[in-house]
Amino acid sequence: MLTTLLLPSLLLIIGLALLVWSSDIFIEGAASTAIHLSISPLVIGVVVLGFGTSMPEIVVATLASLDNSPGLAVGNAIGSNIANIALVLGFTALIAPIVVKSSILKRELPVLLAISIGAYLLVLDGYLSFINGIILSIALVGVMYWMIKANKTMNQQDPLADETEKELEEIPELTKNKALIYLIGGLVILMVSAKMMVSGAVEIAHYFEVSEVVIGLTIIAIGTSLPELAAAISAARKNEADLMIGNIVGSNLFNILAVLAVPAILAPAALDKDVLNIDMPIMLGFTLLMLIMAIPRKGKAVIHKPQGFLLTGFFIAYLILLYFRSTAV
Repeated sequence: MLTTLLLPSLLLIIGLALLVWSSDIFIEGAASTAIHLSISPLVIGVVVLGFGTSMPEIVVATLASLDNSPGLAVGNAIGSNIANIALVLGFTALIAPIVVKSSILKRELPVLLAISIGAYLLVLDGYLSFINGIILSIALVGVMYWMIKANKTMNQQDPLADETEKELEEIPELTKNKALIYLIGGLVILMVSAKMMVSGAVEIAHYFEVSEVVIGLTIIAIGTSLPELAAAISAARKNEADLMIGNIVGSNLFNILAVLAVPAILAPAALDKDVLNIDMPIMLGFTLLMLIMAIPRKGKAVIHKPQGFLLTGFFIAYLILLYFRSTAV
């Protein structure tokens, strides 16, 4: 058993470590390239950082779909959204209270919930089709256009704007050529590490006779959410709660519209019944819970340690549910 699992386990662990490292490199290169192109800091915050933190999920979903493992890709997209809210937001709230003040989030949190519900309704027939993928892709372009346009005209004194500019100031100053090297090199390493993760995860799933969806919902989802967790802890320590919530919202939007579109386009397939009946409703529930907790009311919203315990407790309960689901005969 040990020798059989040694190689896939090493592929999974090394791939995960490289994935987290290369994700940071890619984001630094993408942000620096955007700065050199004189793109608005808020646009960089919304598009570059949001897209960048979801790049691991996008690459994993693409390679999994090309390897004829669409269940792994679907599980990754849904599981990452659950992990971003329950694990990332919950764990960060345990470290320090999260004070949300941005009025932008009053607009973007309901949009995330609406898009999540829309994606669920889109696949209620139990099949993730090519047409579904096209619809999600068109919605992605539309949402990006709306967010860029809205953020260009927003109040520059909003806490999210201030925190985004501070975060961009901390990105290492790279020359244009070095920024491109970081961007392309980070993407290449992302692809290699994602391939390692997918190969290892599929082998482990087959060995234990666990569905690829469950592996995607757990190991892969948590692994690809580690960049968000690292960014959230850093933001909490710097009292940049609005940026942290904004990153989660942006990442979850890209996971639904971009990551979920990948298997739909590359490997259309029937959805696992449990994904449709359990996992997606749980994702919607967590999204609604985040909206209730994080949307500013009377100037601000505060997520305290009890809410952090609640979120992490729900996440642990979800993992236990997945365990029993995977071991059921």
